[in-house]
Amino acid sequence: MIDFDNILMHEFATQHGLPPFDRIKTDMYEPAIRHAMALHQAEIAAITSNEAPPSFDNTIVALERSGADLSRVLGVFYAMLNANADDELMQVAQRVSPTLSEHGSSISLNEELWQRVKSVKERLNINELDDEDAMLLENTVTMFERSGATLKGADRETYRSLKLRLTQLSIQFEQNLLKQTNAFELWLTDADLDGLPESAVEAAKSAASQRGREDAYLVTLHAPSYTSFMKYSNRRDLRERLYRAYNSLCGEGVYSNMNILTDIANTRLEIARLFGFNTFADYRLQRTMAGNTENVMRLLDNLRDKYMPVMAREMADMQSFAGEEILPWDYSFIYNKMRDIRYKVNDELLRPYFPLDRVCEGVLGLATRLYGLHFTPNPDAQVWDSEVKVWNVSDEQGDLMGVLYADFFPRSTKQSGAWMTCFTEQHVDACDNDHRPQVTLTMNFTRPTSTKPSLLTYGEVNTFLHEFGHGLHALLSRVRYESLSCTNVYRDFVELPSQFNENFLRHREFIDTFARHYVTGEPVPDELLDGIIEAERFGVGYSCVRQLGFGYLDMAWHTITEPVSVEDALEFERRAMSTVQVFEPVEGCMMSPHFSHIFAGGYAAGYYGYKWAEVLDADAFEYFSQDMLFDRSKADKLRATLLSRGGSVNPMQLYVNFRGREPRVDALLRRDGLLA
Repeated sequence: MIDFDNILMHEFATQHGLPPFDRIKTDMYEPAIRHAMALHQAEIAAITSNEAPPSFDNTIVALERSGADLSRVLGVFYAMLNANADDELMQVAQRVSPTLSEHGSSISLNEELWQRVKSVKERLNINELDDEDAMLLENTVTMFERSGATLKGADRETYRSLKLRLTQLSIQFEQNLLKQTNAFELWLTDADLDGLPESAVEAAKSAASQRGREDAYLVTLHAPSYTSFMKYSNRRDLRERLYRAYNSLCGEGVYSNMNILTDIANTRLEIARLFGFNTFADYRLQRTMAGNTENVMRLLDNLRDKYMPVMAREMADMQSFAGEEILPWDYSFIYNKMRDIRYKVNDELLRPYFPLDRVCEGVLGLATRLYGLHFTPNPDAQVWDSEVKVWNVSDEQGDLMGVLYADFFPRSTKQSGAWMTCFTEQHVDACDNDHRPQVTLTMNFTRPTSTKPSLLTYGEVNTFLHEFGHGLHALLSRVRYESLSCTNVYRDFVELPSQFNENFLRHREFIDTFARHYVTGEPVPDELLDGIIEAERFGVGYSCVRQLGFGYLDMAWHTITEPVSVEDALEFERRAMSTVQVFEPVEGCMMSPHFSHIFAGGYAAGYYGYKWAEVLDADAFEYFSQDMLFDRSKADKLRATLLSRGGSVNPMQLYVNFRGREPRVDALLRRDGLLA
């Protein structure tokens, strides 16, 4: 029964159907989710009870378009769970997650529905379908096969219970991480500020003031508070304390994730075995560009062999500069000092040229230059926090392409890091109406202070470009089916548009379009701009090896063939990362308990995808920019062959359609200075 006072129980009667956050209350989510699940079940029943023979339209397309109400509610719910979750919302998630898991299982394990889907597959000549219809059929069949439809007897119920367990464990993992991150506070006095730039001091003062302390300074484990302190503080003892706190998150105590992470890995192994695979990675990688574990390990090993010698030379150089042993809490500090001296450039010199409003103009303006998109502020759109910005996005003909939200600053209710998601994704409905996406970019940038606007670091500008690349992948989508639109692509392909976008920041022509001193309006001086570009290769060895370590750790957890005990987890992690070890392990520190990407964020057996996509983005961008940086003809080709197609075509084919051949690693090696 519809509660008409619950705004989530019916379509949003707002401009562009945007979520009316001013009227959405936390206690509305649970009844709305349960109501939407009931509607979805009724739609499934209508498909299975259809007396007409199973067809592509009455079964595959009908299934694809079912559950629209649930998608609308969950699109908002999950976005807020990551960006604006208080204790009450977390409790709602704990209550509804078992029901949602059961709801999904009831569809994937619905025998009547599976038989109709299988019948369509068996009767239909796939060559009679266009690319998108063929992909939808293939994905639908595969979804059922990989979600238990082919399992028999007790195995079906085992799968159902394992899936439910994974859902609950992942939510608890993420909530523990947010709570323990919020719980840490490093209080400083004037005597503790040595080396910190004015921006970091002001941010620490503002954070303390928000907690009612006017006589102190506060540093937390949230970015950019943590990263700024580690980069600039002359207090080695405090850097060590902060490093140990960050790298021991959820390792013990009331928010420990130790039992949770081993349970997650072991549960995934059980699921893989149910489907006849030796490891979860073997099961998961079937639906990726890499295809199998061997190809992933070949990539990681190949990059390790090329970049470890580079990293060793870099560390020897830094050791000589420092004149003493470099420990893990020293790296950012020494790296920054060397970068400053060698290239005459650092974040504090650059910050004044990257005020957030100008950066917005530059990042959004890039899409105008390349794709003809225009961004108009939408002050009437309701937001979940007063600091969130909203733009209507239109094309050169003035047609709506979507709506873009940007949530820039850290809060205690927001997960750390940066990500892109959608409240609703692009699709064409049964009446041929093209529903445009509602895209959110969520980041944790340097806040404005009482005396200065938000002034970003070079790295934060890069993060903005990265997430906006994901956003463009959604905004430019032009497919029929929602499950194939936007970023619904193979996990090791999804980072290509985002990492491709980062390349522009390495070029003077792009930086010159927006970087201006927030007081004087002067452009970035030539010597600073030259320093930025020259410094790009400084530290590539360490950066790559660090990422490879995360990739090896991810693959280790997901190539286990026997369960791992919590007692063995620490040693397990150290073995996994040993071939790319930079520093000796620090007692009490461990990555896995706070590695949310793989234990709660969808990157299980997929973290290698960042490096996989880096090969793609370097190769693609080298081709894209070989004649000119803002090449509209190449941009039109990229949009038509790749960005607009979502997951409607195999990603390797999409890449070949744009590049003319399969990717090669040479461009990445040239970009990083390893190949002439």
